Amino acid sequence: MRTQVGIVGAGPAGLLLSHLLHLEGIESVVIEARSRAEIESTIRAGVLEQGTVDLLVEVGVGERMRREGAVHRGINLRFSGETHRIDLHELTGGKAITVYAQHEVIKDLVAARIATGGALLFEVSEVTLHDVETRTPRIRFRHEGGQREIACDFIAGCDGFHGVCRSAIPQERRTDYQHVYPFGWFGILAEAPRSTEELIYTRHERGFALVSTRSPELQRLYFQCDPRDDEDRWSDERIWEEFRARLEGKDGFRLAEGPIVQKGIVAMRSFVIDPMRHGRLFLAGDAAHIVPPTGAKGMNLAIADVDVLAGAIDRLLRAGDETGLDAYSATCAQRVWRVQHFSWWMTSMLHRYDDRDPFQQRLQFAQLNQVASSHAFQTALAENYVGLPIRRQALAENVKRRPEVKVRRNYGTGAA
Repeated sequence: MRTQVGIVGAGPAGLLLSHLLHLEGIESVVIEARSRAEIESTIRAGVLEQGTVDLLVEVGVGERMRREGAVHRGINLRFSGETHRIDLHELTGGKAITVYAQHEVIKDLVAARIATGGALLFEVSEVTLHDVETRTPRIRFRHEGGQREIACDFIAGCDGFHGVCRSAIPQERRTDYQHVYPFGWFGILAEAPRSTEELIYTRHERGFALVSTRSPELQRLYFQCDPRDDEDRWSDERIWEEFRARLEGKDGFRLAEGPIVQKGIVAMRSFVIDPMRHGRLFLAGDAAHIVPPTGAKGMNLAIADVDVLAGAIDRLLRAGDETGLDAYSATCAQRVWRVQHFSWWMTSMLHRYDDRDPFQQRLQFAQLNQVASSHAFQTALAENYVGLPIRRQALAENVKRRPEVKVRRNYGTGAA
């Protein structure tokens, strides 16, 4: 096979990149180790920033999201038994977040690629990258019992933290920045009505808790736990008892409870690789960086990466200008590190650290009180939570001018 961009990974980053490239008339092939059914059914959180929502709508894959997603104009901080609402909408000049699960975003993107004849290969194995330092990189893999190879101009590594693409960058050519948190999240999906219309972030002496929502009938909740704990040790009643304890307060808040249909423990880490490029290999999303889920930034950061990458590839193929690709890693890093800081700040403010002395714990509550009472601190939180702007690189005018792009650009020897 021969194409212009070979994309490893059919998560939100890989699928959206393929769609953006299609709108610019650039060919791509997406390969994925899992089946289509698996990627479309694996339930994951989904808090979409304003910029992410606007981008998905702009490129024609946001209709169902706008119809079924839940728009939240605020979030709640709860501590010392009281709830303090942060009005995202007012503090950011009308912006908001949309709760729409990641697997639903994937469904929309897969449907869009299939509708336009996009090349998607599922259930591939034994993926290896070759000649990434040349102008003709190749991807080898097994598919449907046979050995396959894609020759291309560029490779986009969108295969997540445990994928093969990051390891294709030699250790001596990269720097890995990592911080492992001493706690994890115990997450559940429960068949229960909504307890709240907006997310509740709770700091309690027993540890953090998050009340979220997925649908009118299905709720997602988390509480801080030991990452080495065993989920099988937690009965449904013990889980609800823990949530009751952490959410108790003077206002009489009560959590809606119901049968727990899924539970699991998520470890917490921060990770960044620098650079995000090696030769003709470009990393995006979780392959390049991981953030703790407290700030709800993972999928949004991946989408911002591929927006930059699609624009840079288009600029090269359209005008022979490589400056965008040369600056790809540095451009993404500005957002990545700002998001890392926000996610670390939210995590540090809301979680219990067993190694902190009483003085440090009082400082933590002092910070929470300052956020709850200060317009300036609330504005800073709100601006980061609804997300930094996504600056469309080159696509907006092309979508308006040529909604059905048929242009083909050649580069090197990888053009089809």
